[in-house]
Amino acid sequence: MTRFDAAEPAARRKLYVDAITAHRERGSGFLTLEADGNDLRENADPEEPVELESEEETNGDLPELGVPWVQFGDGMINVDCTDEELDVLKTVLGEFPAFKIDELNRPEEADGVNVRISAKADPNRIAQFIDDIFREVYDLPSAFRAWVVEV
Repeated sequence: MTRFDAAEPAARRKLYVDAITAHRERGSGFLTLEADGNDLRENADPEEPVELESEEETNGDLPELGVPWVQFGDGMINVDCTDEELDVLKTVLGEFPAFKIDELNRPEEADGVNVRISAKADPNRIAQFIDDIFREVYDLPSAFRAWVVEV
């Protein structure tokens, strides 16, 4: 891979496809995609970096579970979400009949739900689904920046 971030919808989906391809070629356990923290703050100044150390330091503008991330590996997509976001995720899944919730975990020591989704599809369809997770489930703007943080 030669680039690790993208902000426009078509470029993000291409980034996801490239990351999935690199992940498969390397035989790594999983890949992790993350939303840029600056896109999570209301009225964020794109020129001013944000340290996402704690919710107190960001005046509560972070989602309940912190920076949204999506992992992919071995035909599975893994996400953390709130109960409200889970409802939205189920709606998004309705648009992707090849994707199914495989497992829901509600760890006692963590807020929210960990969701494992079987993703038996080609990289382009997986990329579309991942982008919809970020945009619809995590309610990010259309021009949010996504980063490949682990391949």
